[in-house]
Order: sequence, then structure tokens, then C-alpha cells
Amino acid sequence: MTSTLRPDRTTEAVKRPGRWLALSVLVLAVLLVAVDATVLGLATPYISEDLHPTGTQLLWIGDVYSFVIAGLLVSMGSLGDRVGRKRILLVGATAFGALSVLNAYATTPELLILARALLGVAGATLMPATLALIRNIFHDPRERSLAVGIWGATASAGMAVGPIAGGFLLEHFWWGSVFLINLPVMAVLVLVGVRTLPESRNPHPGPWDLTSVLLSLAGMIGLVYAVKEAAAHGFSVPALGAGLLGAAALYGFVRRQLTMPVPLLDMRLFRRRGFSGAVLADLLTVLGMSGLVFFLSQFLQLVQDRPPFEAGLAELPAAVGAVAAGLVAGRAARHFSVRAVVAGGLAAVGVALAALTTLGQTAGYPVLGAALLVVGVGAGLSFTVTADVILSSVPKDQAGAASAVSETAYELGAALGIALLGSIVTGVYRDFTGPAGTPAGAHESLGAAVQDAAHLPPHQAEALLDAARESFVHGLHLASAAGAAVLLTASAVAWFLLRGQELDGAE
Repeated sequence: MTSTLRPDRTTEAVKRPGRWLALSVLVLAVLLVAVDATVLGLATPYISEDLHPTGTQLLWIGDVYSFVIAGLLVSMGSLGDRVGRKRILLVGATAFGALSVLNAYATTPELLILARALLGVAGATLMPATLALIRNIFHDPRERSLAVGIWGATASAGMAVGPIAGGFLLEHFWWGSVFLINLPVMAVLVLVGVRTLPESRNPHPGPWDLTSVLLSLAGMIGLVYAVKEAAAHGFSVPALGAGLLGAAALYGFVRRQLTMPVPLLDMRLFRRRGFSGAVLADLLTVLGMSGLVFFLSQFLQLVQDRPPFEAGLAELPAAVGAVAAGLVAGRAARHFSVRAVVAGGLAAVGVALAALTTLGQTAGYPVLGAALLVVGVGAGLSFTVTADVILSSVPKDQAGAASAVSETAYELGAALGIALLGSIVTGVYRDFTGPAGTPAGAHESLGAAVQDAAHLPPHQAEALLDAARESFVHGLHLASAAGAAVLLTASAVAWFLLRGQELDGAE
């Protein structure tokens, strides 16, 4: 790989004392973010019952975190390069814990949306800092691959722990408790991280340009908001205006980076085919998967009547597959090739999503469990190897900014996936025909229909639930088909753009 800068492989550099203990602190931050992302899906029916959000507000609760974090990741990654990655990680983790309390005790949909947005500000400091610190702690290529694999496996484990722990809490406490589980993790992270994490920063950082920060934030939020609104309500003047404003801001951001002596983000990174290919593959992958992930918990609880804890356990195969695949991904990429592992993993996810288009309301669990296992294995292979490619493609002084680009692709993909694929589910669902006397609110979301049915006569309630669930599942089928198409496209993109790409220390 011609773009990789080979580090000085001295014994001291390769064998930094305490590096594995430091890694254990970093993966706690990953666990924090992963758990928070997954428990929200299980809590959605309870939030609907308690706060009575509209369908649009429910989508905002689900994706405003991703909107904000996508807009700030590059800025926060670059800030970490300048002021110190350890410092920004610990400050961000503290803020993340405090804002989790605000989320837990939100009393209106509007307050919860605001709290989720603020949580996105704190979350934007965590993920780039963890990957950048891994890049600076582990100089040996094979150790770094293993560390990245553990980092990715922990994120996947968090996706499993989130639904299971969240399901247990939702069966015994109120929905806000799913946010409070962040507090003990944050406390351990900060107390141990202060002592074990080494500080690292760019020795020649240049200024942190506030204009670039604002352009990046305005551009990302404007563009994603436009896509969301157009998908949900069709093209309109506000959506078009937001899209044009976002595109103009991003154009201004790029132009400004190209003219600054020390830019917030070095745009020359994108000239490296491996870097660009890995980032694009991540974006398309998450876009194709996120809409399904967001609605799967609702399918398990509201369509198949599973209690929250059982619904959490039902999603476990995806995490198990991702953990196992993440730990062997680096070795597999060195033995076969980067593009074979990434493209093959994405193709497997695409096929599994296509299989979910046959899922019925009363489908047995083996089909769903097998599909989720394949999704986990494919995603674990792909995400681990692309993260390794991105880290090893840049100098360690730029690790924060490069990691932020990777995470921006992830969060942007999540926001777009929920907006586009989620809007498919919501749009199809709203058109269902219920029995006479169906409350108008039942068309807002499946959770609202379940609540309304509880106040109707038995025969009318049964007819309403049958119609609503059938419509929801039909929307889920269409979203799964669209996701499968996106994943197969991502596989093709990875096959061509990662041609000839190798990890450091390849066999």
C-alpha cells in the first residue's frame, strides 16, 4: 500500500507499556455510544406511550443524535488533534453522562429531541478520540489490527448489551432508565482513563478555525435535513432551501480547507483511493442497514408481541456474529485481500437483508436469527477492515481528523438510512385502511395504533391491529429490499476502489 506511512518500529514504540489496559478504557467509550444507540429502539414504544410524539417527532428522536454528531465529528476530531485526544475524550465522556440524565427525565417530545441533540455534541468527541488514540498507542501493524478488531467487537457487543440490558430495565423501570445505564460506564471510563491513557496531539496543529466548524455543522445538518424532509413529505420549498444551504456550506468548507495553511481537515486524504473507498463503503453500508435496525425492535415488540427483554435477546445473533468476525477480520484481510473481505462481507449482508423481505408477522425465529447472524458477520468483517485501512493510511498526527471522517460517514449513513428507509416504512404504514372509527393518531405510528386499540371494543381493536401490523410489515419488506440493493452496491464499490489495497504487515 503506497500511501501508508510506516512508523518507526523500535521496541519502545511497538511495545508501549500499559497499552492493553489503555485499550480497555477506550473500548468503554465505544460501549457507551453503542449501548445508547441501541437501547433507544427498544424504548420507542414506551416513549410513544408516555410523551405522545407525532410520527415525525418520533423520527427526530431517533435521528437527531446522528444529525448533530455527523455535523460535529470532523470538528471535534480536529479539536482533539489540537488540544489533546485524552483531554477531549474525558471531557466528552463526562458531558455524555450528564446529558444522559437530561434525556432520562425529558417530559416532552421537544425536550427529548433537544436532549438527544446535545448528547450528539458530547458523542462527537468520543469516537474519533478512541480510534486516534489506538493509532498512537499501537504502532505495530498487527497489534493495531487486533486492537481495532477489539474496538469494533466492543461496539458490536454494546449493540447486544444495549437491547438486553434495556429490555430488562424496561420490564422493571420507566423508559428513562435506559439512558441512566450510561452513568456507571462513564464513571469508570473517566476515573481509570485519567491514570492510564497517554496524551497525544498534533505537535504542529495550527488554529482551530471556528468558521470551518460552523460551515461543517451547517452543511451536514442542512443537507441531511433536506433529505429527511423530502423523503417524508416530498419536495418542498423548505426542504429545497435547506438542501441548497447545506450544499453551499459544504462547498465553502471544502474551498476553505484547500486554501488554509493548516486546515481543519486535510482534503488531500481523499486522493488516496483506499481511504476514499473505505469511507464510501462505510457510508453506504450503514445507510442500508440503519433503517432496518431502527424498526426491527418495533417489529419484535409490536408485531410479534415479544416483551422487551426477549426482543433484546432476539437481536443477539447480529452482535455475536460481529464480535467473532471483528476479531479475525485483520488476519483474514492479510491472508486473502482487503477487498475480498470487505466486498464479501457487504455482499453477505445484502443477501441477508434480501431474505428479510419474506418475513411475515408470524414468522418463526430461526429465519430471523440466521439472517441477523449473517448481517453481524458481514458487518463485523467490513467495518473492522475499513477502520484499519483508514487509520493506517494517514500520519498519526492526523489520526483524529481521519477517524472523524470515518465516523462521520457512519453517522451520516445512519441519519440518511433512518430518514430514507425509515420514511419508506412510515409512508407505507400511514396509508393503511383501518376499521370504521379508527382514531387519526393511529396512522402516526404503530406504537400509537397499539395504544389506541387498547381503548376500543375487542373486535374493532383486533381489526385495527391486523391492518396496522400488515401495513408496517409491508413497509419493512420494502425497506429491507432497498437496504439489500444499497449493500450490494456498496460491495461492488468496495471491490473496485479497494483494489490492490493491503494492511500494514500483510502476508
